[in-house]
Formats: sequence, structure tokens, C-alpha cells
Amino acid sequence: MSEYDNVRVGKLVLKGEKLKHKKRKHKHNKHEEEKPRIDADSVKHGNWWRVTKVEEISGPVAIEFGNHTYVKALDNGLFTLGAPHNEGEGPSPEEILTAVTINERKVAFKSGYNKYLRVEKDGVVTGRSDAIGPMEQWEPIFQEDKMALQGYNDCFLTIDPEDDAVVANVKKAGSDQFIKIRSQTIKEENPLKDVPTEEHGNIEQTEINYVRKFQKFQDKKLKLCQDGMKNLKKAKEEGILHEAMLDRRSKMKADRYCK
Repeated sequence: MSEYDNVRVGKLVLKGEKLKHKKRKHKHNKHEEEKPRIDADSVKHGNWWRVTKVEEISGPVAIEFGNHTYVKALDNGLFTLGAPHNEGEGPSPEEILTAVTINERKVAFKSGYNKYLRVEKDGVVTGRSDAIGPMEQWEPIFQEDKMALQGYNDCFLTIDPEDDAVVANVKKAGSDQFIKIRSQTIKEENPLKDVPTEEHGNIEQTEINYVRKFQKFQDKKLKLCQDGMKNLKKAKEEGILHEAMLDRRSKMKADRYCK
């Protein structure tokens, strides 16, 4: 073997020319994709994030009017608007409520004094109830990235401009009635939320689910293809799972959409 065979051949570098290192763009892009997304609004409020739907209103919450000012419970059962917080701070303990889900539309709130919020006949909001009744139920209204909270009297939660008391005496929501409900509960992301219900489970269960869904016979007996799961697994990797399952059902004449 020639000695030259052991020499590593590379790009010819001329005198005075600087050696340029290759940029590894693919690794950089992968690193960028793996960075967790930061909720800047949440950080500004001490990691209390803004809810955007009724089902998120559960557990410890704070009701924010304006920016960094929250509904505050008093020891006499009344509520007022608390002092403004600095950026990066969350609500104070007396500004934290506990939200309780009633149904898909309504919630209730309990103060730190272990009493439920209600609307009195004069529109004043108090926290003196030991149980949840009609007057303790609230309905969050979401529209165009805005939110308002409606009491049992069909009036919206607001702040009395004269003494900063919390009341619900306005029939139509405007800028003074728009609020933000903030939560510190950890969001649980469902990895299967975008996956059809039929595809929850292993590949064998997936085929059974689709056979049940599309079967044309009335005796409810499953007619499954006996060719094994190897081809289905390969089809899933290639992104043609549904076509492969349809072919298998066609062989068994078990699908009402098969010719």
C-alpha cells in the first residue's frame, strides 16, 4: 500500500485563505425546536397564566381587573380591588380564590375565608355562603379574546368607582367589566387530543375499532382479516394505515363502504 493512501485528502487551502468551518444548521434548528415556549404574559404575572375557556377555571385562581390588580377578600365578607402589583409578582394570598366547576357553563368561587361568593339583591358581591346555590353560580362569558363574569342576576362583575367595592350590577359588559381570570394550576397536555378515538390503543385494537365503526352486518360479530399485523404496522409507518385497513376489510366484505 502506498504511503499516500494513508494521507487524508481534503479541500485545498491556499496561502492566506482562512479555513471556514461548516455550519451545522440541522443541529441548530433541532436545538431551537426543543426550546420550551415561554408565556411572557404569565411571567409578568408571577407565572399565573390567563384562562381562555371555562374548563380551565378550576383550583386556585385570581380575578384581575386592568393590569396587576386583583379582587381582594376582606375579613367582613366583602370584596374590594387590591393594590397594584409590580411586574413579575402574582396575587397576594387574600386575592386568591378557589374555583369549583358546577357544569360546562358555570363555576363557583370560594374565598380564603372558606366562603362562597354570591350576588346580593342590591348587586353587592359578598363571600358569606357556606354552600353553593343559584346565587353562588357564575357564568364566564368569552368573546373575541375578552372575558366577563355574569352573576345569577344576569349582571356582570365590575368595580364600583366610588369605593372600589366589587359588585355585579351592570346588564351589558363593557371595558370596565372585562376581566382576566388567572390560574397557577399546571396545564396537562393530552398527547392523544388530535388522535381519533378509534386509534387509541395498539394497532390490533385500532383495526377492531374501525371494523366495529364501519361494519355493515347486523349480527355484531367481528370479521377480522387474518393476515397478521406486520403489514399494518408497516402501513402505519408509511402513513397509509387507513388505506391498508380498508383493503383488509374489503377482503372480509365487512365494510359498508367497500365495493
